[in-house]
Amino acid sequence: MIEKGKISAFQMALMIIPTVTATAVLVVPSVTARVAGRDMWISPIFGSLVGFFSLFIVYQLHKHFPEKSIIQYSGDIIGRIPGKIIGLIYLFFLLHSSGIITREYADFIIAAFLPRTPMIVVMGGMILVCAFTVLSGLEVLGRAAQVFVPIFMATPLLFILLIPDLKLENIVPIMEHGMMPSILGAVIPQGWFSEVSLISMFLPFLTDCEKGGKWGIISVIVIILHLVIINIVCLLLYGESVTSYAFPVLNAFRYISVATFFEHLEAVVVIIWVMGAFIKISVFYYVLVLGTAQWLNLSDYRPIVFPIGFLVCLVCIWAAANGQELGRFLRSISPFYIPSIMTFIPMLLLLFAIIKKKMRNKRQPVPTNP
Repeated sequence: MIEKGKISAFQMALMIIPTVTATAVLVVPSVTARVAGRDMWISPIFGSLVGFFSLFIVYQLHKHFPEKSIIQYSGDIIGRIPGKIIGLIYLFFLLHSSGIITREYADFIIAAFLPRTPMIVVMGGMILVCAFTVLSGLEVLGRAAQVFVPIFMATPLLFILLIPDLKLENIVPIMEHGMMPSILGAVIPQGWFSEVSLISMFLPFLTDCEKGGKWGIISVIVIILHLVIINIVCLLLYGESVTSYAFPVLNAFRYISVATFFEHLEAVVVIIWVMGAFIKISVFYYVLVLGTAQWLNLSDYRPIVFPIGFLVCLVCIWAAANGQELGRFLRSISPFYIPSIMTFIPMLLLLFAIIKKKMRNKRQPVPTNP
């Protein structure tokens, strides 16, 4: 195997949680409120169904091919050449997604705190740090997640300081217009939840494979709770005017003021959020590098870490002309673009694998008693 390192199922779950939530927490209240209104907090629950479905698919594929990733077993299922084409599509998606995620990170940091800093400095610095993490291997990435993600997940605890400013009347009436607004509001979050299928690249490297499914489910549940809590707090704080904020969560922490001393916590929150963004970019970067090495049948993925990092920087610049264009892409295209690769392709592979297995069983002669 190209990767010699091993991680636990718990570390895998910690890597997946920020992979979905790190960028989602910035905009999920505003994008869901535009469609769901007061029922915005219900939308992540409906969106999570795609996450559970994606998790089920890749875990079933892992049972069929326990030692291989999706890049490797696609050739076993549909043939060498079609498998290579599927792998190439998957890798191009990962490259584009890595660039988009890094661009989101850079746009947020520049808009919120470093307006005069060139974008290449912000995104280049993050890619460089992530490159050294990927170069160090899967075990280092897993341990980094073990350190940073619990801190990142503790961010909602700071919402306790906002309790005096929250208005419970903003959440009622619940489902005033039925379930449809909440379902429509789940269209964008379901795209993020489909990224859970990235565990297909980590399952072969678990020290406790039998716990992979359980911790995968736990990670999706934690993601749901995280997004629901953030949506509820933003709804209680802003009401339906949450749609007027580009980064509602960041503005929420600017409300915090305890005894005119404990305030201006947005800087602390951004530091914590950067930890989550670092893990998310590193996960996509690592999967892209490992998948490319497997697709090219290389013996080691480390020589291509920095060249691929350079490509990610180029895609980051090329991805969108400005923040408005990137926002339109994330709202209108990504909800269908991400699941088409992360969920639909693995689903087709699983169907072909099941059909192929049944046909193979039919060809086997039935033993007769002498």
